[in-house]
Amino acid sequence: MYDLATFGAWAEFAIRWLHVITAIAWIGSSFYFIALDLGLHRDRNLASGADGEEWQVHGGGFYHIQKYLVAPSQMPSDLVWFKWESYWTWISGFVLLTAVYYFGAEFYLVDPNVMDLAAWQAIGISVLSLGLGWVVYDQLCKSPLGKNLNLLMVVLFGVLVLMALFYTSVFSGRAALLHLGAFTATIMTGNVAMIIIPNQKVVVADLIAGKTPDPKYGFIAKQRSTHNNYLTLPVLFLMLSNHYPLAFASEFNWLIALLVFLMGVTIRHFFNTVHARKGTPTWTWLATAVLFLLIMWLSTAPLFQTEEPEEAQGPAALRFAQADGFEDVHDIVLGRCSMCHAAEPVYGNLLWPPKGVRLETEAQVARHARAIFLQAGVTHAMPPANLSWMEDDERAAIRKWYADATGG
Repeated sequence: MYDLATFGAWAEFAIRWLHVITAIAWIGSSFYFIALDLGLHRDRNLASGADGEEWQVHGGGFYHIQKYLVAPSQMPSDLVWFKWESYWTWISGFVLLTAVYYFGAEFYLVDPNVMDLAAWQAIGISVLSLGLGWVVYDQLCKSPLGKNLNLLMVVLFGVLVLMALFYTSVFSGRAALLHLGAFTATIMTGNVAMIIIPNQKVVVADLIAGKTPDPKYGFIAKQRSTHNNYLTLPVLFLMLSNHYPLAFASEFNWLIALLVFLMGVTIRHFFNTVHARKGTPTWTWLATAVLFLLIMWLSTAPLFQTEEPEEAQGPAALRFAQADGFEDVHDIVLGRCSMCHAAEPVYGNLLWPPKGVRLETEAQVARHARAIFLQAGVTHAMPPANLSWMEDDERAAIRKWYADATGG
């Protein structure tokens, strides 16, 4: 069991690393091409028939870039397609979702205080919602509503409102925000895989056949690319939110997520306007700051409540609570960890428990069994710098308790 848990932790790290690398590649190329497209000089009569051009300098060299509105008269033999960055970002993200939230559903996905679901039910809801989200979004874009870009954006924001309320009423706070990010990321990759790339392939096929490509394919691809542009920053926030309890552990987490989407719009509007040489809308930074201050206030509002709901325990937590040695481990955690991991920490200048993890009650200790095992049993990560002087025999007791509970 020691080897299995350690392997799982390293596998999760490796998948997360791959996810970050591919996301950097995708977002970097996406932002670059959006900025390039907006900044092209289109007031020049180019002999090549291109729609616009721009000169750039980078890495000691100069680049002369031209964009064709539909396509060049002849198909280049070495055309580069930008798609795998998007595909592998989604693939690695789904594998990571599976490793953390599906295999650890009883700890991270399901919160009995929100909705008492079996692990298979929660996983089914997760998978179904991601697939259904793409279908609903795609049909809205293809409907007559899709011709009115501004109205479409308002309706799509309404869909996000409904999904935020849905996820926070079904999953744990941490899983809810993560799933709202995965829901949006699925739409973004769906745009690339189902619309943008297929449309570009139609244009390529027409060129090879000597036909003039229909400009509608470029318009549709541009629409979906613009959606991706405005959704990128909120997705990044939601993917990082699971590390920040002030975002996901608030009763207003659904509203925080929605305000983040609005921040994504204000921030991208600034850069898009600047790149298009249409001025410098500094008001967007004031709007962003106001939205962020509101998010900060919403995140702390629950701190002013005095009543704490009684925690419910799922089957996995009960298994750890009933295992041999749990009473000793609970006492160890209370003595070595709870001065920081408490509703009102008494160590240093902490105002809330690190990562939102509280280790005061038996239910809380049982719920965080795997983290306690990995960070205080297998490694010496906790307590940090061993400030509370956890002894080797105490760490051994944690390892034995975890092994007894898991049959290791």
